[in-house]
Amino acid sequence: MVLQVKALACELPCQRGLPLSRFSVGELAAEVRRTGLVATIGDTTIWRWLHQDAIRPWQHRCWIFPRDPDFAVKAGRILDLYERTWEGRPLSDDEFVLSTDEKTSIQARARCHPTVPPQPGSPMRVEHEYQRRGAWAYLAALDVHRAKLFGRCELRTGIQPFERLVDQVMATPPYRDARRVFWIMDNGSSHRGEPSIHRLQEAHPRLVPVHGPVHASWLNQVEIYFSIVQRKVLTPNDFPSLAAVRERLLAFQDYYETIASPFQWSFTRSDLDRLLDRIGATASPLYRKAA
Repeated sequence: MVLQVKALACELPCQRGLPLSRFSVGELAAEVRRTGLVATIGDTTIWRWLHQDAIRPWQHRCWIFPRDPDFAVKAGRILDLYERTWEGRPLSDDEFVLSTDEKTSIQARARCHPTVPPQPGSPMRVEHEYQRRGAWAYLAALDVHRAKLFGRCELRTGIQPFERLVDQVMATPPYRDARRVFWIMDNGSSHRGEPSIHRLQEAHPRLVPVHGPVHASWLNQVEIYFSIVQRKVLTPNDFPSLAAVRERLLAFQDYYETIASPFQWSFTRSDLDRLLDRIGATASPLYRKAA
């Protein structure tokens, strides 16, 4: 009976004709009783049985199947660069790998009443109401092997703001004199496609653009830094002006470099192959046809 209950928990409620998106413990117990598996059973018993196999039907995660037909090739190049390899050869000491992206719509929210700092027995208190004082787009590039950061705030994203970031980095030693500087980037409109590659390499012949697959921002290490910025700098969002947001973002870059070390990236090509094999085995026929 325990196995039957666990099997039921691994079904979608809609497959059993129930108007639910997912089971709670109580709803699962009610369905077990309705089907006649047992006459009576408590929620605690159901939870204990499911806990044995870490079955949690009340939780869910969103994810997306890779849709880029060259996903493995594009992702593999990025993983190789993280291991300081390109086209089967190790990078030299004067070759560098940068991860870049844009964090958009960073608002300055001026609270209607001052924030109260934490006190014994009381957390920080932030007024709910605020006035919008504008928003920045924060463009950043991370040297993945040196934990070196470059960033700038722009009023909007686009080709020119991104190229200002590139110019800022490529004018700075050691990138100015490097043999090659690999820029890992997504497929945003600011730096997408062959025209972007031509523009970047015409301005900076030593620059090598490396575009990731579509829907694969998790491969871009600067996204990890952006998550740190969100937690440490922008939450709670309480800034008197747009200038104050810029000042804190750029000051945090300097602070972060004093305490940071390169991210310990452990996802390899072998992990990628296993992931794609698993996805292929579970994909629907419609997905396989589209891919």
